Amino acid sequence: MTASLGRIVIVEDDAVLLEQLTWALKGKFAVSSARDATRARSLCEAEPDLYLFDLRLPPSNQTREGLDLLKHVRRRDPDATVVIMSGEGERSVALEAVAHGAFDFFQKPVDTAELLLILQRALERRRLLAENRELRRVASSAGAAASGRLVGESPAMRRLAREIGKVAGSEANVLLLGESGTGKELVARAIHAGSPRRDRAFVAVNASALPESLAESELFGHEKGAFTGAVASRPGRFELARGGTLFLDEIGTFSAGVQAKLLRAIESREIERVGGRASIPVDFRLVSATNEDLEARVADGSFREDLFYRINTIPIAIPPLREREGDVARLADHFLDVVCRREGVSRKLLSAAALARLEAHPWRGNVRELAHAVELAVLFSEGGEIGEEDLPRSLRSPRNAAPKATVPTSYAAAVEEFEQKLLRSAIAAAGGVKAEAARRLGLDANQIKYLCRKFGL
Repeated sequence: MTASLGRIVIVEDDAVLLEQLTWALKGKFAVSSARDATRARSLCEAEPDLYLFDLRLPPSNQTREGLDLLKHVRRRDPDATVVIMSGEGERSVALEAVAHGAFDFFQKPVDTAELLLILQRALERRRLLAENRELRRVASSAGAAASGRLVGESPAMRRLAREIGKVAGSEANVLLLGESGTGKELVARAIHAGSPRRDRAFVAVNASALPESLAESELFGHEKGAFTGAVASRPGRFELARGGTLFLDEIGTFSAGVQAKLLRAIESREIERVGGRASIPVDFRLVSATNEDLEARVADGSFREDLFYRINTIPIAIPPLREREGDVARLADHFLDVVCRREGVSRKLLSAAALARLEAHPWRGNVRELAHAVELAVLFSEGGEIGEEDLPRSLRSPRNAAPKATVPTSYAAAVEEFEQKLLRSAIAAAGGVKAEAARRLGLDANQIKYLCRKFGL
């Protein structure tokens, strides 16, 4: 953690402990402090990034003072991020504080390392909320989100936009069905943006990217000491989505054990952290997605039937790109604008021949594949027009294609070609410094080492 992470208000009546906390955090935060609830209320007017409250505060020195202060802060700012300090034997009151909107709690005596980890997680939640506010600014309704974020005017997309508008205002669980790359997360965000929960968090979970050993901890959180490496208590995605929308992508990949816990959370609106015994109430609207035939999975016993019916209250089918007549050209133009702006180059246009090749392609990778193809064409074309020869080799006509043996015949091969060219371009632009190339591409050290070994760079 670095200095100047934000502003924090600490409320603690013990002068010695307050001084210790201020000393421990002042190099990382701009710290304001108070020793009673009355002074704390005035500090809250400045809307700091984080709050750190003791539960027992003057004038009564009862836990009710801390709970009342928490409720006051949350009334003023529903997104306020509050961490609670409690004494021994006050765990039940601390859990009550979590039920009233506190982000997390820890017990005294204060472990500085544990505290900093909790505050780091709290800042992550604050960032998620800020990102969602920006999303709401861009898309103030489901219709606006569907037209502004989900590009397309085909009959299939107009039907999808109508379905989003109908379901967004309800609390019913939604299951999004569609092939990989069709834009299921964008649809989920559009539903959230048009819902009464639009002012709260949208938390996305890619189930297929979670190792089975970490899935429960990521979803439900864990308590300190629950497993090796659990040096502090940590809330899961269900808690982070409090009051908002939880999006579970590729839900069919969860193990049987996780499926059972998901079912309980959906039915009871309560979860238990890994290593914990207390039930924590959660408030969320569930949107799930899959590219699998879950009914077939239910039939063969690999997906719970009761869970399937819970998540499948309202199914919405997202059309593949090949069924969206006329949308390839619209999407290609949209991606051209996005990539040219991002790369700081003059706006490029597609030649008639290049556009014809795009419209004739089957797009098995759907919108994601089209976005990669347009990005590659922008990065490696010269001049203001993208010709057929600038497209990935898998999209060129036979007379312009490379020898058959070297032509990628699958979407995966085309993506690999794109990755290699993009990596070479980034390393060249960084003057051969791979660490700088990694920074520009948003990769960590291990990822760029792997890619360089993969492509012999």
